[in-house]
Amino acid sequence: MGTTARDVFLLRLGCAVLLWVPLLAAAAEFQTLSHLKPRADDQSQTKAVRELLQRLVKDRAGEFVVSVNRSVAVDGLETYELRSVGGGKQISVVGSTGVAAATGIYYYLKYYCKCHISWSGDQLNISRPLPPVQGVIRVTTPNRFRYYQNVCTQSYSMVWWDWNRWEREIDWMALQGINLPLAFVGQEFIWQKVFLMLGLNQSQIDEYFSGPAFLAWARMGNIHSWAGPLPRSWHLNQAALQYHILQRMRSLGIIPVLPAFAGHVPEALVKLFPKINATRLGPWASFDCSMSCSWMIDPEDPMFLEIGAQFLKTVITEYGTDNIYNTDTFNEMDPTSSDPAYLSAVSGAIYKSMTIMDPDAIWLMQGWLFVNSPQFWKPPQTEALLRGVPIGKMIVLDLFAETQPIYTTTHSFYGQPFIWCMLHNFGGNLGLFGAIENVNNGPSIARKFPNTTMVGTGLTPEGIEQNDMMYELMNELGWRNDSLNLQEWVPLYAKRRYGTNNTDVVKAWQLLSRSIYNCSTFVHNHNRSPLVRRPQLHMNTDVWYNKSDVYEAWKLMHTAMQSVPKSDTFQYDLVDITREAVQLLITDYYVEMRNAFHAGSLPDLLTAGGVLVYDLLPELDNLLSSDVHFLLGRWIEEARKISTSDKEAALYDMNARNQLTLWGPWGNILDYGNKEWGGLINDYYSLRWSLFVSTLVSCINDGVPFNQQQFDSEVFKVESSFINNGVTYPSKPVGNAYEIASRIFLKYYPDALKRMHKT
Repeated sequence: MGTTARDVFLLRLGCAVLLWVPLLAAAAEFQTLSHLKPRADDQSQTKAVRELLQRLVKDRAGEFVVSVNRSVAVDGLETYELRSVGGGKQISVVGSTGVAAATGIYYYLKYYCKCHISWSGDQLNISRPLPPVQGVIRVTTPNRFRYYQNVCTQSYSMVWWDWNRWEREIDWMALQGINLPLAFVGQEFIWQKVFLMLGLNQSQIDEYFSGPAFLAWARMGNIHSWAGPLPRSWHLNQAALQYHILQRMRSLGIIPVLPAFAGHVPEALVKLFPKINATRLGPWASFDCSMSCSWMIDPEDPMFLEIGAQFLKTVITEYGTDNIYNTDTFNEMDPTSSDPAYLSAVSGAIYKSMTIMDPDAIWLMQGWLFVNSPQFWKPPQTEALLRGVPIGKMIVLDLFAETQPIYTTTHSFYGQPFIWCMLHNFGGNLGLFGAIENVNNGPSIARKFPNTTMVGTGLTPEGIEQNDMMYELMNELGWRNDSLNLQEWVPLYAKRRYGTNNTDVVKAWQLLSRSIYNCSTFVHNHNRSPLVRRPQLHMNTDVWYNKSDVYEAWKLMHTAMQSVPKSDTFQYDLVDITREAVQLLITDYYVEMRNAFHAGSLPDLLTAGGVLVYDLLPELDNLLSSDVHFLLGRWIEEARKISTSDKEAALYDMNARNQLTLWGPWGNILDYGNKEWGGLINDYYSLRWSLFVSTLVSCINDGVPFNQQQFDSEVFKVESSFINNGVTYPSKPVGNAYEIASRIFLKYYPDALKRMHKT
């Protein structure tokens, strides 16, 4: 067979080569980390990858010959090899680990069969017969690790998952080349054992734990007690789930990161041991000290080491170990002293509490504290904290590196190895977003940084299941030395995602990737659209891109509806891009309402407010309710179904609703976890906007100014009533997404163009 256009492209990508050994930054490989590797033998990993392949492609699995052979690794770095065998009828995939083999499978499916796997759906129309591989493709990752998860992901996205959902996610991790994820499930099961051993009674423990949807922040000492207590069934269920998760991760050659002690303890423990050297921290966010102001044991106090060692001993006894642990003592909470000697002693004590039970322990720390509190973490303080741990015994996650990298201002974290991470998402919000150029170029720039200590790349979103393209890109970069050619990669992504060469979808993705997905300014991907925020007269309506690009992409997707084969992925994107366009329109109508109110024009206010409340928001709710990925009912159903009693179901239901809305009893972090979901639009956001419009109308009629404080008091009643409204929302789609999307487009696209021309 002659050279094809595909082969030429693969060669240009630097992948279809007889031998590719990446250039290594000498300073980036640490012998101190060499023991962090898969524990399962090659045979066990081979079996696990074959089972993954069976789950993925079903009856086509026999056309792949898969094996794991650790000798394939290059200089200790994971490697996979692809070749045609069996007279060209089968594809051999050999990986140095199970993750490497799975990555090789997905690489072949992507670039030879034009397939796609994502959170929002798979496109697995695999060619018959399988396209042959010319020669041997050998790919080696440039760094040791591809990390996954933010500590918040466990709460914003994964809190209600059962084993079926976890199994799919672990398969996705392996296929995407991820080898170092957090494994934080079942953590409170361990703490309950430890607290009982220390002498606390069950009521004291119950009083301390937060509810399930807020455990991420309880674990970091930000809050306690809120939305709890945790039922006994929760502990047992989560422990059983963790056993499954760890067994599957390890069988695939994934290295799970387990929790360690951060120093935060219940007040009851401080009272039980009155001589303990403990400090009460200040309040976090808008919580008062009844649910915040956590107690923290001074890491230099002997009790810190005792509790830390006991916790880790129990973790290892129950869950085993892979010698790497995450803990974040100062997440969004400054230490009590800025003295470098104190900070060095603190980090040294935290690390020591790990090594008492595991001499080979590596501390993995999120670097968010340096981003969040730069006024405290100046160079002397940062260096002291980091160098309190022996060099190479800590890995720092440069958590927000695509926007605010810290390695550049800390001389590569003062010698500690670090992982370059894409944070991308805050609060698990929905909304098209990306910093695609920063992400594409960032890892290779970091590898070339003078005396770099980079040892990997990572994904650290607060919430997942959104913006699939950005995560596909970032994961692919974890196996490349250099940046991708986005002008070639984006069209290929669109074609793979839908299994079509349709030019309209390609143009749509090219437009989006150049605009809304190419944020080059300092923007947190935290949806602040007026749609999902408590209404007021002074709301931020700025965007970082040209709105016409979104509207044009919307038009292209609408046109493509007629010819692109129906699929989960196309429907998801049609709904998502329409949602984004409607979100922009809602902002326009809000601005019209605001202007009308300031001008005292009641007819204009009633017109704009009427369209918004009585047509645009209901249509958006209809649209989102038509796709399974955008359903409030699914989130609540998943929460309720893990309960063992009506009382538990009510607790989990409240947790699920509150996290999306009030985030606390009094709207403490209001709308931080907002979602644009069917059911939530009609019964939460729409009711707020309706009250806002009627309040503005009353103000004009009565000749009085708008009182934000009074409105906040009234709208809080609406918000809090949603938490306890008792409504059961559909967990299955309702309506035809294509028909609804088309109706919205035909109704509002001309209006959108008119508005753009006005501005």
